[in-house]
Parts: sequence; C-alpha cells; structure tokens
Amino acid sequence: MPELPEVESARRLAVRVAVGRRIVDVWCAADPIVFESPPPRVRAALLGRRVRAARRHGKHLWLELDQGPALLMHFGMTGGLHVPSRPSLRLKSSRGTPPAGWPPRFAKLRFTFDDGGELALADGRRLGRVRLRRDVRGEPPVSLLGFDALHELPPPVRFHALVHERMAPMKALLLDQTFAAGVGNWIADEVLYQAGIDPRRPGRTLSVAESSRVRARLRSVVRLAVRVGADSDRFPRTWLFHHRWDHDPLARTASGARLRWETIGGRTTAWAPSVQR
Repeated sequence: MPELPEVESARRLAVRVAVGRRIVDVWCAADPIVFESPPPRVRAALLGRRVRAARRHGKHLWLELDQGPALLMHFGMTGGLHVPSRPSLRLKSSRGTPPAGWPPRFAKLRFTFDDGGELALADGRRLGRVRLRRDVRGEPPVSLLGFDALHELPPPVRFHALVHERMAPMKALLLDQTFAAGVGNWIADEVLYQAGIDPRRPGRTLSVAESSRVRARLRSVVRLAVRVGADSDRFPRTWLFHHRWDHDPLARTASGARLRWETIGGRTTAWAPSVQR
C-alpha cells in the first residue's frame, strides 16, 4: 500500500505537472467503486478549472482548484499517479513491473493540461477512492484523521500522552489513521524496530523515554523516506525494511538479530524479539 512517503512523492509530482495549469480535457473510467461521485459529475467539476495547489494529509492527496470543489484521492493498495514517459513510483519490495505505455493500465482518471502535459490516476485493485469535497480538512474522511506524521508530529509530552491513553498494541496504534495519519505497515515495523519496542506492547505501558524513542524514530524514518523520494534503494542498509519481505525463517537484520513474523493489529508484522522489548 502506498504510505506517506509515496503519497508525498505523488503530491510533488502533481505540483510539477498540474499546479498553475488549466485542465482542458478530463477522462473518467465508468467505475462506481473508485468514484464516490458519478464520473460525469467529476468530469464536469474539473474541466476548465485551474489547479491552484496539491496538498496531502496522511495518505490522502487533493488538488485545489480555482473554482468549485477539490478533487480528493486515496490510492488504496496499489494506486498512484502517472505521467507519460516516466516510470511509476514503486517500492522495490513490490511485485512485478507495470507495463510501459500511455495511458497506464488500469487508469481511472486522466487529465490533459493547457501546456500539453498529462497526469493519470491508475488503480488496478480498485481499492482507491476519488471524491469531491468543498472543505477537505473539515469533512470526512480527512477530518477524521490524526496528526500528519510528516508535518504535524506532536511535541514529546503530548505524544506520550496520546500513546499512554491507549490500550492497543503499539503496532496497531501506529497503523490507526486516527492516531498517526500516513503510517502504514512497513513504516510501523521500521519505527518500532529502530526504537527497540515490542510491537505487541500496549501503548499505555511505554515509559516517557520509550515513547520519546518512538516519536524520534517516527520523525526520522518518515523524513528520510520522503527526502529520498520513497526510493527504497536509497534507504539505509541498516533498516529492517531490507529484510522484512520474504518471511525467510533464517532472516536476520543487518546487526544479526533473528526476525519473527506475527499478525498484530490485523497486519503481518516483522520484528526482532532480541532487540525489541
């Protein structure tokens, strides 16, 4: 699933391709699952509008227009933005390579801009959503989200208070979008591994020092992943990320710690019991 770094990279792509430009053509797939509003209404709301800004909160990305509602997108499990003659963003852990060509396979929405540029949203599994919103931050789903893990990380005292009031396991808490918007499975595992915290521990059992470690690692992991454009080849070789995908019973981290896989919070979790307490 695209997590905050991938969605932030998509936002920056939209800034380069779309912001400041007028939409002169819109194509929408006839897909009532992906589109919350009927595709003809989405097309009418976008056609002729100028894109003023591309914004993001957690895993949600939206385009603000010069008139009318904003276009709000969530990429689901496999969705993303594409432009011609450029490979789509894909973590190296992902399976398969998207076929070349334009428009992209499984395209759901495609724009043409007044400078000739194009942008498309593709979603093969149809778990993403396209919505129109007058007040994105004031309406669901964005209004229901917690702090953005890149831009709104609470101060240490407040972060500890938020963690300490929860009984949920730390892995489940980090995945809860009403707690930390944008954190997904691999980020949660990476943060807890680097912080040395057992993913099964209830949040309320963490000391001030332990919650401070989680906060610091959440900040550093998200910032670094964003800085390198979500290109996992550029993640530090010491990260758990490079060892967590294949469920090899003999797998070890770069420091030699043996890995274990369990289902925690409904998601497959990779962790190192010898260093996470």
